[in-house]
Amino acid sequence: MANLWSGRFEKGMDEIVEKFNASITFDNRLYACDIRGSIAHVRMLARQGIVTEDESTQIIGALEKIKEEIESGNVAFSVKQEDIHMAVEGILIDMLGNTGKKLHTARSRNDQCQVDGRMYLKEEILVIRNNLIKLEEALLGKAEKYADKITVGFTHMQHAQPITLGFYLMAYFQMFRRDIQRLEDAYERMNYCPLGSCALAGTTLPIDRHMTAKELGFTAPTENAMDGVSDRDYILEFLSAASISMMHISRMAEEFVWWNSQEFSYIAIDDSFCTGSSIMPQKKNPDMAELLRGKVGRVYGDMVQMFTVMKGTPLAYNKDFQEDKEGMFDAVDTWRDSLAILAGMIEKTEFRLDMIEKQFNRGFLNATDIAEHFVKLGFPFRQAHEVVGKMVKYCEHHNCDFDAIKKDDFKTIDPWLSADKLPDLSIRACVEARTSFGGTAPSEVRRQIFEGQKWIDGIKNKRYC
Repeated sequence: MANLWSGRFEKGMDEIVEKFNASITFDNRLYACDIRGSIAHVRMLARQGIVTEDESTQIIGALEKIKEEIESGNVAFSVKQEDIHMAVEGILIDMLGNTGKKLHTARSRNDQCQVDGRMYLKEEILVIRNNLIKLEEALLGKAEKYADKITVGFTHMQHAQPITLGFYLMAYFQMFRRDIQRLEDAYERMNYCPLGSCALAGTTLPIDRHMTAKELGFTAPTENAMDGVSDRDYILEFLSAASISMMHISRMAEEFVWWNSQEFSYIAIDDSFCTGSSIMPQKKNPDMAELLRGKVGRVYGDMVQMFTVMKGTPLAYNKDFQEDKEGMFDAVDTWRDSLAILAGMIEKTEFRLDMIEKQFNRGFLNATDIAEHFVKLGFPFRQAHEVVGKMVKYCEHHNCDFDAIKKDDFKTIDPWLSADKLPDLSIRACVEARTSFGGTAPSEVRRQIFEGQKWIDGIKNKRYC
């Protein structure tokens, strides 16, 4: 089988070069987008009088037949076809002869692979966005259940302040909310159609790029043909958004790994998201959380690979750009599936409140609340901070908590200090008092949940091209 571009060549490709050059082994997953783009293109050619209506009808019918054959598993792709674009066109020409050869009028593989990539990524973004929404709903449901249940808040992996579990879960809600916004922004910028840019300079033929852009669901055609065929910003933006979101997934997965350990025992992950050991019969390993933690490395690699490919490439098209697809496909698959796994794991994980409560008397969780209480009594914060620091030091030396400080010892800690100047030291009182906007008080957490649900309900109704 001769290449469709072989007219200028006297020799065929070396076998190893042919394999090295081909992308059909991975870009065949673009077949539906490629055929859809070709159908829109030939309809436009017919309307513009560049091909006849009869030719257009024949080509469209054949393309639809090719799609059916591919989906039925009756098409065997070969590296000799080079890529999915040449494969589909080659089959079309075998079916229709010279009529099939008219399909590629007023386009190049340079703009063809670009429109395929954008259509594919747009479709996958909507799936990923839906998975993000499902994850957000899982977080909202869990946050509502645990809105007033108290846990330990950490900084530097040290006990810091008491917080509610609902508050903790809503922190991740905000991270994934930004992920949705980044994804939507990327979608808006990639929603421009490069078809008709041809190799780099447009065409002398009277095409209508606005027609094809509209038919394929794009906002408009790309403004500049040279940019249209050489731009890969839309993939870079997607990979950047994917990397940030996978980092968020990895952070939460890391905490699930910690909290599932015997040292913490804060959570009970459902058996369906764990595995056992091949040698130790007692083991229940949080493998899904560990895999989620590790998968971010794949997506980081996909992003760095793409940035490296694009660095220093001159205008317009370069064969380097063929390297844009495998990383994109990998990031799509990894991000989409990771979101689904995390949502399911959250829904089926329960917090072990009895084990968490055992930690409340460790780390002086109410220290900041005492300092703020002293501020209310008129102390400058730095002075209040120092006094509470002395109280902590006393308690560490005497192996006790604040409420066990002996009455006669208050003055030895600080001349100003006395038992009657202490606030309610209970962990519950500390949490419920933190009613500042965005704080951890249950009333404020429920406001955050309400606003989060309202936002989710709003974006679920948003329509895309």
